[in-house]
Amino acid sequence: MANRRNDMLGVGGQRKKLSRTDQQASVTASSNSRQTAAEQKRELLRRMRERAQAGQSAQQ
Repeated sequence: MANRRNDMLGVGGQRKKLSRTDQQASVTASSNSRQTAAEQKRELLRRMRERAQAGQSAQQ
């Protein structure tokens, strides 16, 4: 018969069961990070447009 002592099955623990409030808190945190990313993108686009307009006015 095979020796099963070196079998890695079950190693690594199990996931923690989250309560309903913990699950909702993680959802709101991820949506907040999405809003922050959207705000950063808007700011970046605004700066790029300003630079492009400044470059065009300097060429004229």
